[in-house]
Amino acid sequence: MTDSSNGTAGVTPTPIGRRTVLIATGTTAAVLAVGAAAPHTPATATEDAAPAAAAAVCTLTEEMTEGPYYLDGALVRADVTEGKAGIPLKLALTVVNSSTCAVIPNALVEIWHSDALGEYSGYVGNNGHSEADDGTFLRGGVLTNSSGLANITTIYPGWYRGRCIHIHVKVHTGVTLTSDGSFTGGSELHTGQLFIDETITTAVAKVSPYSTNTVTRTTLAQDSVYDDGGAASGLMTLTALGSSTSSGYTGTLTLGVSQS
Repeated sequence: MTDSSNGTAGVTPTPIGRRTVLIATGTTAAVLAVGAAAPHTPATATEDAAPAAAAAVCTLTEEMTEGPYYLDGALVRADVTEGKAGIPLKLALTVVNSSTCAVIPNALVEIWHSDALGEYSGYVGNNGHSEADDGTFLRGGVLTNSSGLANITTIYPGWYRGRCIHIHVKVHTGVTLTSDGSFTGGSELHTGQLFIDETITTAVAKVSPYSTNTVTRTTLAQDSVYDDGGAASGLMTLTALGSSTSSGYTGTLTLGVSQS
């Protein structure tokens, strides 16, 4: 049986509380595309190319389900690929206070998503593929810099049965970095999902290794989680990194969280 909220057979997603999260759109998304091209360090995003979050057009939206594939103990790192094959995707995510639009530095932005064949690290085989599973690929995050910006290098996600292509995201504040490269403590302010325009995904699905994924792909319009709300529902702005689909993309979005 397939759970309607996450499309995974026999798995019930972890329920979460409902908070409001603010997404900045328009001009801010365009500015963020510049920041994504900057170099970054393992634990903290770079200081340059900061977006002017206060000038953003802010729209309130709600959190989305964590889903069944979250793992504690994510690594604090700017590159989460671990050699996974796929089209480059450079995320530029800015965290702001939902009440004031002021940027939030030193917030940990954590992501996790499936590989090109729809498999999550720690759960390999759930989408019908058999391979070694070290439990960490395509998971991790960075601290936002003084401008609230987190740059994370990953690959374009694949898809699995019942869900459109998406990236899970959490925002934590007050964390303590640990000697093993992870983090502990702090407060979890936001749990959500990031989405990508269907036109781009259609092109990506034709490129190897995505084209070898034989699972029927759920489109953005068919997805049970995405509510067609555009950027207000986590739809990122993607900018091409080159002249071909294989060159990859920059994905930008500003997340506003409620600080109590």
